[in-house]
Amino acid sequence: MALKIILTIIILVVVWLIYTFNRLVTLKNRVKEGWSDIEIQLKRRYNLIPNLIETVKGYATHERGVFEKVTEARTKAMASQTVKDKAQAENMLSSTLKSLFAVAENYPNLKASENFLALQTELRDTEDKILAARRFYNSMVRDFNIKIERFPENLIAQKLGFKKADFFELEEETARTVKEVPKVSF
Repeated sequence: MALKIILTIIILVVVWLIYTFNRLVTLKNRVKEGWSDIEIQLKRRYNLIPNLIETVKGYATHERGVFEKVTEARTKAMASQTVKDKAQAENMLSSTLKSLFAVAENYPNLKASENFLALQTELRDTEDKILAARRFYNSMVRDFNIKIERFPENLIAQKLGFKKADFFELEEETARTVKEVPKVSF
């Protein structure tokens, strides 16, 4: 009888370990999926920026410093590898894009250009998609981090090498800027 109880307890512990491990793997892969969605939208944004710069350049040839800053920020954002580095680079890129749109404000013909309006709409759409992907990613990170910090799962997570994931956070000013981008009307 005691052997059956011990065997039952061992079986229950093994089943619980398997379930917990599989749940951690599932959450870890959802975090990766969320980050992949963000990267796809960021690449789309990076591909739009050169076209936007070229369009503005045609109207504002003496604003070379702004173009260089935007290009430099884009290059840095594309090269960043970690979530924290990517967030910092995106903050800088959003700030430089804001200055590019400020330059565009001074050129009425540019504001009326169909090409510029199309690029602006595409960028606005991309910003919205980045925001949605960031929300999904951060919710997956939250769920994953809770799971690996909660007792008794934390004991298994530590033993199996699961580590907390980083949130993809924008600075408050940049987050406000990103929210405002869709409202810009040229």
